[in-house]
Amino acid sequence: MGYTRGYMKSKRIQVAMLAVLIGLIVGVYTQHQTVLDWVRLRGYSAPTTVAQLASDDTMTARARHLFYVNHPAVESGKAFTGNCPAGGEKTVVLGCYVGQDAGIYLYAVTDVRLNGVQQVTAAHETLHAAYRRLSSSERKRVDAMLTDYYQHGLTDQRIKDTIELYKKSEPNDVVNEMHSVFGTEAPNLPPALEQYYQRYFSNRAKVTAYTASYQGEFTNRQNKVASDDAQLKTLKQQIDTNSAQLDQQKAALDSQSAQLQSERSNGQVTTYNGGVGPYNAAVNSYNALLGSTKNLIKQYNDLVDQRNAIALEEQQLARALSADSLPSK
Repeated sequence: MGYTRGYMKSKRIQVAMLAVLIGLIVGVYTQHQTVLDWVRLRGYSAPTTVAQLASDDTMTARARHLFYVNHPAVESGKAFTGNCPAGGEKTVVLGCYVGQDAGIYLYAVTDVRLNGVQQVTAAHETLHAAYRRLSSSERKRVDAMLTDYYQHGLTDQRIKDTIELYKKSEPNDVVNEMHSVFGTEAPNLPPALEQYYQRYFSNRAKVTAYTASYQGEFTNRQNKVASDDAQLKTLKQQIDTNSAQLDQQKAALDSQSAQLQSERSNGQVTTYNGGVGPYNAAVNSYNALLGSTKNLIKQYNDLVDQRNAIALEEQQLARALSADSLPSK
């Protein structure tokens, strides 16, 4: 009996130790992300530029944690292209999130007309990191909200066009991109989505205001080009109408001139003198219309120069936010 009690006690110890071991394994598994984050952040101090971006975006402690875990870097030139493959993002941001929290890279946009791009890009890429960490049940819930908004609430055509581009280039990650785009570019979201994004930004309106600011640089120029194009169309129609009238008047003047010359040659002085006055009046009318048409042509050409200059500015801004602006590796 003494041997049996000792054996049973040994078995209980083994079971207890096994339970402790299983508990440790489960604990390590469930806390592995915390451990990885601790390793990533151990000794890390965010550069001033990075910390300022987090503050500008009103990142919450959770978002700032995700941002810093990725050791964000603001880079330019070949340093950026070496870390961030070009062509991924289709919206007006220039940066990338490298999967599994391997880094966030932001392009150093220096054009002052595009102030706010880096802030929006930082928020956009941080939301990619956040989306990766959603549990399957939470992701399902968030995906449903994003899809419903896209299908029934989204009215901004630019954002719609952006999502269409993602459908073609990244069909398996469209909702992931919606998660970043809507959170940083759509100013008015349904209450449930607004509440969800509060876990990442204490004042999301500040992020979308950055978007509106630099997007306005494009929109204002696009609207001005469209206005100029409409005015050019009206001017061209008037110039074409005047040109047709000038052709008709010139033909009539040539006919009148020939008639007067014939009358003069044939000694029909009275008839000739009677026709001089109307002819001169017709010449004056022709010259007046010709002068007016020349002014319209000058106005048209000046407006073309103005319109093209604005269009060129828009192209330059677009290029500053596209892969075309990046150096080859």
